Amino acid sequence: MRRTYPRNPLVGVGGVVIDRGRALLIRRGSEPLKGEWSIPGGMVELGEELAEGVRRELKEETGLDVEPIECILVFDRIMKEGERVKYHFVIADYLCRRKRGRLRPASDVTDARWVRREDLPQYHLTDMAMAVILKAFAMMKKRRLPGE
Repeated sequence: MRRTYPRNPLVGVGGVVIDRGRALLIRRGSEPLKGEWSIPGGMVELGEELAEGVRRELKEETGLDVEPIECILVFDRIMKEGERVKYHFVIADYLCRRKRGRLRPASDVTDARWVRREDLPQYHLTDMAMAVILKAFAMMKKRRLPGE
């Protein structure tokens, strides 16, 4: 699967995990957004349902077992180099509940940490990632789920 200069959009998933009033962030170890803080996630595999992709990706990247609860948002991330599309992802981000596991960055992640809502601006998230995380906090509060 070619990620750079793809022939078709690629499907990705992300998982926003809120636990004890903190959001889980990872620092990306590969492009796009290498070195940037973001929502954990990755590419859906052929034959894999979105929710299963979220479970697998978060386990691979963070060591945590999570349960996707609800889709927060589906959006496009398109990055061009001149007129040519370098990246085109269709990303479905899910609100997730932490089930078990100990946080340990793995796979293509260089760091992972729990961050309080008020500390999020220090991590220079993309506007979209910040909006999705804040929406996840609001969804947790509305649902009165454990963790918020």
